[in-house]
Amino acid sequence: MTPTRRNLLQLAALAAIPGWARMANAQTYPSKPVRFVIGFPAGGPNDTLGRIVAQWLAAHFGQPFNVENKGGRSGNIATEEVVRSAPDGYTILLVGPANALSGSLYPNLGFNFLRDIVPVAGVTREPLVMVVHPSVPAASAAEFLNYAKTNAAQIKLAATGTGSSPHVTGELFKQMAGLDLPVVQYGGGGPALKAMIAGEAQVMFEPMSASIGPVRAGTLRALAVTTRTRSAALPAVPPLADTVPGFEASAVTGIGVPKDTPAAIVETLNAAVQAAFADPAMKAKLADTGGEPLPGTASDFARLMAAETEKWGKVVKAAGIKAN
Repeated sequence: MTPTRRNLLQLAALAAIPGWARMANAQTYPSKPVRFVIGFPAGGPNDTLGRIVAQWLAAHFGQPFNVENKGGRSGNIATEEVVRSAPDGYTILLVGPANALSGSLYPNLGFNFLRDIVPVAGVTREPLVMVVHPSVPAASAAEFLNYAKTNAAQIKLAATGTGSSPHVTGELFKQMAGLDLPVVQYGGGGPALKAMIAGEAQVMFEPMSASIGPVRAGTLRALAVTTRTRSAALPAVPPLADTVPGFEASAVTGIGVPKDTPAAIVETLNAAVQAAFADPAMKAKLADTGGEPLPGTASDFARLMAAETEKWGKVVKAAGIKAN
């Protein structure tokens, strides 16, 4: 049907309203494939979780959410690429612990995560597990503290790279417990766990998804989880806060988009993630990653990421950690 003069005038008037075009686009979002950028190589825990989320979003919206692994510089290459992308909802970043740490570890980044990325939704909060080699004469965190205070020279703390979540969690533990333990860095969680099992290091804080296997196999002993409450994956293991009051650490993950992305698109994506938490199959997949669902609004996730950034910035500064 040929548009009338009145129709054309109405459309022109709407187009003149600030943000109308963006609102119109948001109402049809997504109408084409979406890039889902993960800042770490394929096959790791970040990749596994990211692909679960991307698959859910693709099924939910009926559009491809194509995963792109952009590893390097602790996820900063991927984050900067998303920061420089068009703010139209068609480029999404898997947000994780590295994003809360990078600003403190890399002072000369070409972006500011809290300023340049809009947190859309939390996905999971994964506890780390305090594990020890079976030779350590401690069946609880309290027993470990007593042993470590008189045998610190015999204990090495394994970490999975400078500034990694296991590293800074270990440093937070040292600071809050008043311990001075030497840290031994390994090139990732796999080598660190292998060294722990071999007895080359005696204690480590490792995400649940990676540590639960050795714990269940009996090659490592779990003393505590780092979240404030027990984990459904290891319900018999108490929180470290029972022994070190106020202690809390976790691997928080979610999704984000470039700043200036229309609020309607952010809300649409957030609603899709909240729907995932109500789906039994999706809840089971998330549980398999070792994390607990992290529901909430985009504002909730933004506040959480700001708090995580401040918290770990203080730990990095107090420990004098410098990026390699």
